[in-house]
Amino acid sequence: MRFTVSSSALGSRLAALAKVINSKNSLPILGDFLFEVSEDVLQLTASDSEVMMKTSLELTDCDGQGNFCVGSHDLLEAVKGISEQPISFSVDQETNIAKICYQNGMFSLPVENADEFPQPQEISETATTITIPTQVLADNINRCLFATAQDELRPVMNGIYFDLTSDCLAVVATDGHKLVRNKILNVISEVPASFILPKKPASLLKGVLGKQAGDVVIRFDDRNAEIVFEEGVVICRLMEGRYPNYNSVIPQNNPNQLSVDRSSLLAALRRVQPFSNESSNLIRFHVENGTLQLDAEDYDFSKTATEKMSCDYNGMPMSIGFKGSSFIEILSNFDCPEVIIQLADPSRAGLVLPSEQPVNQDVLMLMMPMLIND
Repeated sequence: MRFTVSSSALGSRLAALAKVINSKNSLPILGDFLFEVSEDVLQLTASDSEVMMKTSLELTDCDGQGNFCVGSHDLLEAVKGISEQPISFSVDQETNIAKICYQNGMFSLPVENADEFPQPQEISETATTITIPTQVLADNINRCLFATAQDELRPVMNGIYFDLTSDCLAVVATDGHKLVRNKILNVISEVPASFILPKKPASLLKGVLGKQAGDVVIRFDDRNAEIVFEEGVVICRLMEGRYPNYNSVIPQNNPNQLSVDRSSLLAALRRVQPFSNESSNLIRFHVENGTLQLDAEDYDFSKTATEKMSCDYNGMPMSIGFKGSSFIEILSNFDCPEVIIQLADPSRAGLVLPSEQPVNQDVLMLMMPMLIND
């Protein structure tokens, strides 16, 4: 079997697939890429037994068809160092050797029987199907990933929750201290359904969706999900368990509203944060008469910092504490010129919203306050 493919196209697809493969695998075959050649198309697959990612490439030349597995590390290292040019594979499945030729040289690698490679998880015929514009899904995953937890006791909070209702598709992440809720208002279903996407496939999708057009089709049942996009598909096992009632922690009436330039606040927080206590990372927000003052202090090392900036504020004077690093993450995951911060009192959660919502979406982020010792 012989086939020819673009080196740069192959290299970029292999680099994306390599993120599926773990450094240590329960089965040796899970350290390989699966190559499947049929009708001038090369399909590439990587799996860790719970997450599988597939992508395909048009071949410039092909003689024969078949499938084989080849070790991921050596092939990826060799291919990514080759400049854009055709590279030819010649696979002898009797000797189990693949010869790869390019303009100035060649290398050979052992291949393994593709029959040992794991099969994808089956999606039931009664699966729920939703269609989302690729860029919308990419933006939602990007906004949510930072807010997922790393909690062994509550593993459901380590993933991203997709909650489909008759009103919208809500994409949610929380670690108990901060929360992100994105509503996609034009994706609805009369039959409610939900699933929790683990962090690993979410991170894979973040890496591949940003450069693609078209729509993403998600099919899911109570155990598995299949996510089909322009250049491939991700099939993964879903997280089991009940996600917390995220709506119950979102305050419905925060009357004190603050509007401030996002990039200016982000820059000020980055300047002030190094002076906060290392263990608490507490930043004190004091807002009054159109001025927002940020204070950080670490008396153990005799460090303090204060910075003032102008804002629009329509509420009572207030001091409230937030974790500086978390607030920086929240502001970094907006791309609007201004943010709106809604507050009730120093003991209740603050809401952060973009000054302009994305089309057909409603984005909200929440921060739990920290106790201030005045």
